[in-house]
Amino acid sequence: MNIHEYQAKALFEKYGVPVPKGAPAKTPEEFVNALAPLPEGPTMVKSQIHAGGRGKGTFTDGFKGGVKFCKTKNDAKELAGRMLGNTLVTAQTGPAGRKVQTVYFTTASDIKKEYYLAILLDRGTSRPVIVASTEGGVEIEKVAHDTPEKIHKVFVDPAYGLADFQVRELCFKLGFAGAEAKNAARLIRNLFTCFWETDASMVEVNPLITTPAGEVLALDAKVSFDDNALFRHPELVELRDLNEEDPKEIEASKHALNYIALDGNIACLVNGAGLAMSTMDIIKHFGGTPANFLDVGGGASREQVVAAFKIILGDANVKGILVNIFGGIMDCNVIAQGIVDAVKEVGLKLPLVVRLEGNNVVAGKATLAKSGLKLVSGDSMADAAQKIVKLVAA
Repeated sequence: MNIHEYQAKALFEKYGVPVPKGAPAKTPEEFVNALAPLPEGPTMVKSQIHAGGRGKGTFTDGFKGGVKFCKTKNDAKELAGRMLGNTLVTAQTGPAGRKVQTVYFTTASDIKKEYYLAILLDRGTSRPVIVASTEGGVEIEKVAHDTPEKIHKVFVDPAYGLADFQVRELCFKLGFAGAEAKNAARLIRNLFTCFWETDASMVEVNPLITTPAGEVLALDAKVSFDDNALFRHPELVELRDLNEEDPKEIEASKHALNYIALDGNIACLVNGAGLAMSTMDIIKHFGGTPANFLDVGGGASREQVVAAFKIILGDANVKGILVNIFGGIMDCNVIAQGIVDAVKEVGLKLPLVVRLEGNNVVAGKATLAKSGLKLVSGDSMADAAQKIVKLVAA
């Protein structure tokens, strides 16, 4: 689950991570109250959407930049009016863009130097890793590719926690000294506490800045949380902005389905994340394009299968459906009955290819055979993928 910058900064403040003073506004009427606590003078106004590259983005009306520096609060108010309700297109939103429904005003900071700082989970070591660089304010992927020696990593033992010597080592590698080093060390420790206690999957600050006065501030903030741990944090669930999510993905979450919309035309209904990835790969291999990732899990019910079909058909781009089930824990006959019920309920007209294998597969295939449904059986993953690609292309 992702949250907005203004929400992330409020969380940072709770954990003692310094950020520039700021306030959000969701309507033009809220602009005055949001700006009132800020000092007169240079002010930033930032579009709040769940996508990066806002500063380089372009609104659909031609207005450029979703992050703007303003000399006065009055200028910030005027620019915020142009952003709010407008659709911002960035490299991460795709051509459709995202509608800006919140703007965030912050005091413009006097920047001495910019850095990059992030904490995330390293899958290779199964440990949190702090990633830092002196090259902040730019795309970290470009830094990693062009100058990997400028990327510094510190792996944290979850049993021991972040050690003081690791913090000192990081501050030394980033070139902090004196008051800046003390402030940076405090920020890093507090940021790690925030990451750990909230079950975050990523906390990113780009840029982290120093000021001429020796302050170290999180000028930007990006935080995402592990969905599997949200049951422990009801206060964080309240920060979820459904306006920023695909309606089909929201509906899938209500039925405990793992669904991610893609831009292809062959829908996939699979049990197991690994099998789902393999299914998408083999569709691509045979010249098709997957319309989604949909994992119904190892113990899906008939009701979940029906819900999955309805979600799939909510995508107008879908021209065919491939069901690929390997019954380990899953009972193939349960899936088969769900397919039959779903097809009859929604009146499916699109090509449907079904491949069943594993637990109770004989009963599952028998259920499909006597259903009278117009569907195609796949004898293997490859056979099923080739058949659906051919049917969609016909």
